[in-house]
Amino acid sequence: MARKNSPTIVQEELYPPPDGSVREEMDDARLLDLDAEQESPFLRGQKRVPARRSGLPKKTATRVTWVIAAVCVLLLCGAAYAALYSYGKHSWRFRLESSDDIEIAGLHNVTHSQIMEVLGGDIGRNIFFVPLSERQTQLEQIPWVESASVMRFVPNRLKVEIHERTPVAFARVGSKILLIDAGGSLMDLPGTGKTKFSFPVILGASAGEPLSTRAARMKIYNELIGQLDSGGAQYSHDISEVDLSDPDDVKVLASDPQGAVLVHLGSSDYLDRYKIYVSHVQDWRQQFDKLESVDLRYDRQIVVNPDLRGAEKPAPMSMSAIKAAMAVGVKPAALVTRAPTHSRTVGPVPVANTTVTKTAPKPVTGPVKVSAKPSKKWTPKKNPILRKVQAKAKPAVVQASGQTKVPARAKPVAGTSSSSKKPSPSIKTQEQP
Repeated sequence: MARKNSPTIVQEELYPPPDGSVREEMDDARLLDLDAEQESPFLRGQKRVPARRSGLPKKTATRVTWVIAAVCVLLLCGAAYAALYSYGKHSWRFRLESSDDIEIAGLHNVTHSQIMEVLGGDIGRNIFFVPLSERQTQLEQIPWVESASVMRFVPNRLKVEIHERTPVAFARVGSKILLIDAGGSLMDLPGTGKTKFSFPVILGASAGEPLSTRAARMKIYNELIGQLDSGGAQYSHDISEVDLSDPDDVKVLASDPQGAVLVHLGSSDYLDRYKIYVSHVQDWRQQFDKLESVDLRYDRQIVVNPDLRGAEKPAPMSMSAIKAAMAVGVKPAALVTRAPTHSRTVGPVPVANTTVTKTAPKPVTGPVKVSAKPSKKWTPKKNPILRKVQAKAKPAVVQASGQTKVPARAKPVAGTSSSSKKPSPSIKTQEQP
């Protein structure tokens, strides 16, 4: 038992209080320990486990994975294609067994046999080994075919579509009559004879000339027919022949019940010039014994029955060719081979070392009597060069004013009496200079 008298030692003496800063640090440490004890164990930081990182970045690894997947897909597709190719190549299901497996559409004038000449060799062949572009080119070489298309349909069918040319005229080439389209392509006449056309026959076309030359001629023909049919006149129905051998002188053969007349229309104003012919043809038939041709190319003058010497005579046609042409609608007037006339002259003709041109002669003023009998003492006074040819017939020239020139003298035929027709009272007759 301690003595009461002993002095008491205070705790502060034994443990002196620390400084204020140390005291504060201790308090803070205690608070931290208390907070740590009250913190939930689930929010404490776990100890990190060290992991081994890959050598490739994540994006690169993803890309590599996609590339590998794509390669695998391609390999699978290639294997499937190879299997299908082998099956399609050797399977009997894809083989053309007969012509019934070839469907043809658009045939009118092209025959089925012409198509089978091109495609017949593919019967028995695998449908995938038929060269479609080559067959299309071969089909378009048929004269009547303008364009063609060839398509394959699985398992074993071919479909052919034909677009035929549209003829616009007949063409006389040598001793044959062919059809021709607006571009100048020549086509054979349909063999059936069931199809008939109402076209004129074109002269001047040749099978040996290039297509561009025939196309240029057909451009003139299309313009001619377009003008003649403009305004609903339909004058082209009266035309049986069109001569395009000279682009500067387009000639048409106009047919009517009284006969065919060759009309020169020049190179322009076809409709206006043809209307002149239509309005005066009956008067000319009354004035002349035979109306063979009319030249309307010149202003203020019309030459009737000009000379046709130098005109190319078409080759004669055989009877079988004539029958075939008439069966498809060729007019008989275009099938007649006309001999050129030699009794009338127009154009540059040498006479006694001199040239008579196509210019219109100057008319003599005042009417002149035309005697029915030839006069032995008659000689041309103004042109002595023509004395040597006074016995020859002179061309009749119709002036634009309506006056007509007829030969003042005509050579009588032996054993017959010479006579001249009286002109119409409304037409003045003048002497040929």
